[in-house]
Amino acid sequence: MTVVACVDLDRTLIYSANALALEGREAEPPRLLCVELYQARPLSFVTSDAAKAWEILARAAVLVPTTTRTPEQYARIRLPGRPPSHAICANGGFLLVDGEEDTAWSASVRKKTAGCAPVLEVFDHVQARSGDFTLSVRTASDLFVYTVVERDRLPDGWVEELAAWCAARGWKVSLQGRKVYCLPVPLTKSAAAAEIAHRTGASHLLAAGDSLLDTELLEAADAAIRPAHGELHEQAHTGTAVTSGPGVLAGEEIVSWLLARALEPSFIPETGAWRVRPAPPA
Repeated sequence: MTVVACVDLDRTLIYSANALALEGREAEPPRLLCVELYQARPLSFVTSDAAKAWEILARAAVLVPTTTRTPEQYARIRLPGRPPSHAICANGGFLLVDGEEDTAWSASVRKKTAGCAPVLEVFDHVQARSGDFTLSVRTASDLFVYTVVERDRLPDGWVEELAAWCAARGWKVSLQGRKVYCLPVPLTKSAAAAEIAHRTGASHLLAAGDSLLDTELLEAADAAIRPAHGELHEQAHTGTAVTSGPGVLAGEEIVSWLLARALEPSFIPETGAWRVRPAPPA
């Protein structure tokens, strides 16, 4: 039996200092481990207990970091334990195998997204709709667009208007923390996860994520969990387990939850019988 566990990174497993949500824990704060440096400064953290459970989970399952980050941004992260054999980057745009890009997969993704509006058209529109609430607008790996905003200054209806404009062009929008992502609809984590499950002969798929961009992945999994914060939590998304609280402690709970199911997946009452993973569409 092979279990694949696809785990979103930012605000699901790893957390910036602003996202730790440790208010009220000042007397007994958890021990934190820095897993990312940026410009020589600590940027992302997990709890030490989450790090220990992550190492065990990597031995019990095919553990797949699954992120909207580009491969270059993902490379900054140093998760505990041995490097994962597989990773999903750019929301499914890249499949890394032993740290190297699977070029055949990348080519297939670009073929699927060719029918959507060009990335530069979306970039130009987002830039034109920017204002003093916008800190930057960028493209990522020539696949999608994201902008960093000041949430408290974001105009009412701005995200909704952008989502409607994008939808008419085959794109989707997700607001995650201070970032607004615009991606082609065919660009999904779930497709890359299905490919890894097929290649590894997995019988079970587990998943964790916090944003709208994780929805298809969570729904495709045999069992899934989300933290009690983020885009999905704000929309009261159902169909997954939910952590008892928000922030970095939710990340710790998520890893423990995945580990328990990877070790004894047949004893999960809320999901019933496991189903055999189907082969991904050609």
